[in-house]
Amino acid sequence: MPRKKNVPTETLTKKKIKPYGSWPSPISSEMVSAGQVRLGEMSLSDETLYWVESRPKEEGRSVLIRCALNGNPNELISSPFNVRSRVHEYGGGSILAAEDTVYFSNLSDQRLYRLESATTTPLPISAPGNIRYADGTLDKRRRRLITVAENHELSSSEPIGSLIAFDIDGTHQPQTLVSGSDFYSSPSLSPDGNQIAWLSWNHPSMPWDGTELWMAQVASDGSLTHTEHIAGGQEESIFQPSWAPDGRLHFVSDRTGWWNLYAHQSGTNKPLIAIEAEFGRPQWVFGNPTYGFENAEHLICSYVKSGIWYLGRLNSSTGTLEKIPLPYTEIRHVHVSRSYVYFQGGSPSESMAIVRLDLSDGSRKILARTNTTHIDKNHLSIPRQLTFPTTHNRKAHGFFYPPTNHKFSAPSDELPPLIVVSHGGPTGASTTTLNLDFQFWTSRGFALLDVNYRGSTGYGRRYREDLKRQWGLVDVDDCEFGANYLVEQGAADSKRLAIRGASAGGYTALMALTFRDTFTVGASHYGVSDLEALLQKTHKFESRYLEHLIGSYPDERKTYFQRSPVYAVDQLARPIIFFQGLDDPVVPPDQARCMVEILQKKGLTVASLEFSGEQHGFRKATTIRHVIEAELYFYACILGLTIDRKVEPVEIKNFKN
Repeated sequence: MPRKKNVPTETLTKKKIKPYGSWPSPISSEMVSAGQVRLGEMSLSDETLYWVESRPKEEGRSVLIRCALNGNPNELISSPFNVRSRVHEYGGGSILAAEDTVYFSNLSDQRLYRLESATTTPLPISAPGNIRYADGTLDKRRRRLITVAENHELSSSEPIGSLIAFDIDGTHQPQTLVSGSDFYSSPSLSPDGNQIAWLSWNHPSMPWDGTELWMAQVASDGSLTHTEHIAGGQEESIFQPSWAPDGRLHFVSDRTGWWNLYAHQSGTNKPLIAIEAEFGRPQWVFGNPTYGFENAEHLICSYVKSGIWYLGRLNSSTGTLEKIPLPYTEIRHVHVSRSYVYFQGGSPSESMAIVRLDLSDGSRKILARTNTTHIDKNHLSIPRQLTFPTTHNRKAHGFFYPPTNHKFSAPSDELPPLIVVSHGGPTGASTTTLNLDFQFWTSRGFALLDVNYRGSTGYGRRYREDLKRQWGLVDVDDCEFGANYLVEQGAADSKRLAIRGASAGGYTALMALTFRDTFTVGASHYGVSDLEALLQKTHKFESRYLEHLIGSYPDERKTYFQRSPVYAVDQLARPIIFFQGLDDPVVPPDQARCMVEILQKKGLTVASLEFSGEQHGFRKATTIRHVIEAELYFYACILGLTIDRKVEPVEIKNFKN
């Protein structure tokens, strides 16, 4: 007789029937919050990797981690040190490793510190004051640190940006190397220390709109001479100038419509490859390299096509790109040595991790993970790429997550509620790496659509520029059309459509709920409601951003009012919940408070939660847990769902069961 196959017990268990949105789930709010650290920038020195990780359990404190080639990760500094720069408010580029020393910016005083491996006490090398630092590079020959500085001490209305040089012993006054432009980033010294390259740009451009690449000679006294403009301008975005071991300057440019790699040699800029893929990222933060040098001829580079990231080896002489087989769909922070590649990688079934890849045999070692909690993969919703028609005969993109729980299913005649997510930026991009926030919803029986609306990066410059002067219109179109597409496909309930977003995504959600009838309910996480108020109160980095997204001001002031939800609440009839950090310098609390006050007075259903000590993006475990449970409670009340666990009730104004 033929032997019976061993059938896993789980497959023999019949699923229980419960309505969508009401499934009990093992993915708790505690898993989403306290169990997950945020991996920040990295820096490599002699096969010793340093990185920053933000820990919700420590009130969002960012700690400095070191891991030698044959060692284990260890934390270098203790509280109250908090490794984080506030240059451009979004920061990044807060650490630099060189030999056995690491330099870092500290959040509370924004001073630069030096920490040597032989000591445990960081020593300040910058003076007290209101100056911020980021994105440093070491000038070994002159024993100094060259860094971006943002001076908030001057009497001008805006902080002043520059490139300055610090003596690493902190004994001499800093030397200003370059000033005069509104913004600077990416100082990079040639291997012999004789040349330096950097990026600059001016209002109203953002770095993904137009930047300039400059190069200069470094004189014997450390000053810069023979400054030369290499590439870039108002209509060309340059990213990550870096020097090959043989002294050739490389950079990423989108002059063809796609961020591709170039080399500067003998006064000309040579394209290394020309493909419809992006080797760059929008520079919201400092210190996120996409490539590095294995040797003078070969680059190890990450690139994105249709929302999926890859790692490859590029021969700079032949232009041949060889894909390196990896299980990851998101790759960040690429650092390369002769033997290894260090990067952050994630996939639909794996949270982001710091990976060391051996270039000789392809073996990998995980150095750290954002989340070490084990989750049964049968509970994970695996996203699929979605391309759908939208307005102006264009197509938009996103990732669709079906409701997934291997213990529960819904009645056959029921369709799931759908949550549409509009990401921040708005030039950000959604990825498919494991997101426990999303899985929290899908494992409870919600479908979810993460939209890469027009304006998102990863699809070329034209797709980014589709949002130019169209913010609040085409992004809303794409979220609405994506939801309707899934309804037409029989994948979502047309009467239970929610939209949520953070920051710029919160604005998109508010616009959709105010001016469209598609969505039933929504959530704004520190979203924009008043464009003119944002223009007048936001920080320098984004103070002219709206000129690209909306129009010139004050010439087109009328448009600012027309696209501000706070002035159109008479058209709003959808329940909304607001989440806001009270220390947010990017989208101040008044943006949410004004909306809530008006909605309450008009008798509309609204809820609001504010969090002290939180800025733009929530970092504390208690806040993150409170937010996701409050949003679940709010949706359950509005949509008539039974939730699987007790959560703290939220006060909902003007709500009647």
